[in-house]
Amino acid sequence: MTVLDTRALNRATLARQLLLDHADVPVLDAVAHLCGLQAQEPQEPFVGLWARLRAFDPAVLSDLLIRRSVVRTHLMRRTVHLLAAGDALAWRARHDIMLRQRVLGNYRRELAGVDLDELAAAGRAVMADDEPRSMTELARALAERWPAPGPRALGEMLIAALVPVAQLPPRGVWRTRAGVRNVLLSSWLGREIDPPAPKGSDPVGEALVRRYLAAFGPAAAADLRAWCGLAGLPAAVAAIREELVTFRDERGRELLDLPDAPRPDPDTPAPVRFLPAFDNALLGYHDRSRIIDNAHRGLSVAGARVVLVDGRVAATWSVKVGTVIVTPLRRFSRADRTTVAEQGRALASFLSDNDSQRVQIAASPR
Repeated sequence: MTVLDTRALNRATLARQLLLDHADVPVLDAVAHLCGLQAQEPQEPFVGLWARLRAFDPAVLSDLLIRRSVVRTHLMRRTVHLLAAGDALAWRARHDIMLRQRVLGNYRRELAGVDLDELAAAGRAVMADDEPRSMTELARALAERWPAPGPRALGEMLIAALVPVAQLPPRGVWRTRAGVRNVLLSSWLGREIDPPAPKGSDPVGEALVRRYLAAFGPAAAADLRAWCGLAGLPAAVAAIREELVTFRDERGRELLDLPDAPRPDPDTPAPVRFLPAFDNALLGYHDRSRIIDNAHRGLSVAGARVVLVDGRVAATWSVKVGTVIVTPLRRFSRADRTTVAEQGRALASFLSDNDSQRVQIAASPR
C-alpha cells in the first residue's frame, strides 16, 4: 500500500481546503465544499474565505446569510458552523445523539432525571411562535417546569442539542456585532429537517464520509470522527469502501480517499496563507501533524489565528489598531518575512476596507 509522507498529506490538504491556489468558485459553493466553516467567532469565516477565494467580497457572504442560503447553527463537534442551508437540513438529524451526549458530558449531574425527549418537545412548543429568543430566554420559559438544572444547563441542552435552531442575522454579518437570537431551523429555512434514515441504513453518514474526504482527505477514520464528532460512521465507511482508495501514513495508519481527488506532488509550492481562529483545516483532523507541529497543537483549540508558511503553521497573527501583527513560531528566512509581510498587508487592507496596509512582524524566536 502506498505510503504518503507528511508533506504529501500537507499538499493534499491544502488542495482540498482551497489553500494551494485561490479558487474561482462562488462563495456558496465554497462553503458547501468545505462542509461549512466553524463560526463561533462570527467574523472568522470571512477571513477563512478571503484566504481561499480569488477576489472574495464579504458582502456576498453576508447576503447569503440574510437570504437564508447559508445558516449559522450548532452541528459538527457541537460547535457553531456556517453551513449551506441544504446541508444543515440534511445533516442535522444525524448529529442529534452526538449533540445530546456532548452537552451531557458537561451537565450530566445537573440534567440527571430530566426526560430529554419531554424537554425537547416543550422547547419546540415555545419556539413554535417563531419569536427570536436567546438561550437564556428559552431556558427561563421552561425553568418553572424544570427548575433543578439551572438556566445554563437547561439552555445549552435546548439550544445546542434538543431544538434545532438557526442563529439569526445580523449576527454573522460582515462588520456587525449582534447577540445570538434563535428561531427554529425549519421555520427559518422554510423546510422541515430531513428525518432520520430507517434503521439499518445510513445515507447521511455515507454522504458525510464522501464530503469529508473531498474537503479533507486522505484521512483516517479517527480524523473523520474528530471532524464531525460522530462515533457511528464505521458502517458508513464500510458501505462505500469499494468506492475508495487506501494509503498509509508514516505511522502505518490506513488513510481513506476518493480515487479522483487531488493529491499534488509533495514539492508543489505552497503560498503563505493567513487562517482565522478555529479553522477546520486544523481542527478537521485527529492527527494534525500534517499541518501543525505537535509542539504547537494547542494553538488550534485555543482560538489562535495562524499563518501558514510552506503549508505549515509557522506564526500566529492578531490585529491592533489596523495593524496586522505576526508572531513567528520559528525562525523566518528573509524570503519568508517578505512573503508574510506581503500577504499581511493584503489582509490588513481587507480587514480595514483598504484603509490600512500596516503589518508588523515580531522577531523570530531564538
